[in-house]
Amino acid sequence: MALPPLMQAELFLRVLVGAALCGLIGLERERRGQVAGLRTHMLVGMGAALFTALSIHAFAQGDPARVAAQVVTGIGFLGAGAILQRSDRRAHGLTTAAGIWFSAAIGMAAGSALYVVAALSALLGVVVLAVLAPIGERIRPKNREDAPPA
Repeated sequence: MALPPLMQAELFLRVLVGAALCGLIGLERERRGQVAGLRTHMLVGMGAALFTALSIHAFAQGDPARVAAQVVTGIGFLGAGAILQRSDRRAHGLTTAAGIWFSAAIGMAAGSALYVVAALSALLGVVVLAVLAPIGERIRPKNREDAPPA
């Protein structure tokens, strides 16, 4: 059964909000020169919003929680692909993977029409990435062999 055009427009708005909010996270990652930047985070947010909205409205007879669980699992695989272990045995890409995972959560909130939660979470994510990064760089031990890379 097709949804009425007005409902479809509302669902598209959810996808658009997911794209915009995850774009904020992606812009910060892009600014830092990370491989997973603006487009990746926007696509993750859009996909999560669309899957979530569809699971709630288009497949109402099913269990929306099942789709949500599959989104989380799928994003976990995508994030795992962003993590590399260097020859010095240090993991690289953990923040990128966490950002992708977090963008999916923001997209799911937008897809559920939880706009305030999605917006405030995106803002908090940008603060964590942009504001806390310089603080972490300052307090990170410089002479320890097991110190994480900058």
